Amino acid sequence: MQLSERHQEYWHKNLRITAVLLAIWFLATFVVIFFAPQLNEIVIMGFPFGFYMAAQGSLIIYVLIIWFYARRMNQLDNEYGVQEGEE
Repeated sequence: MQLSERHQEYWHKNLRITAVLLAIWFLATFVVIFFAPQLNEIVIMGFPFGFYMAAQGSLIIYVLIIWFYARRMNQLDNEYGVQEGEE
């Protein structure tokens, strides 16, 4: 099945957004934990920063990633005319 140029453009934008958000996810999940001993020297509201990121910070980042992806994909869907029908 051949995709039109418009479909390919939509797909490339989708992949670009996904790649950027996966990179942010990777940083928030693995890189922060790798540097936890150094980050624990920074104290926020009485808690070491490494602990804060493990307990709350990474979860907040995950929710923001999901929110941004849903919002941006809805915009792309509307822009390219592939949005879901209203029920």
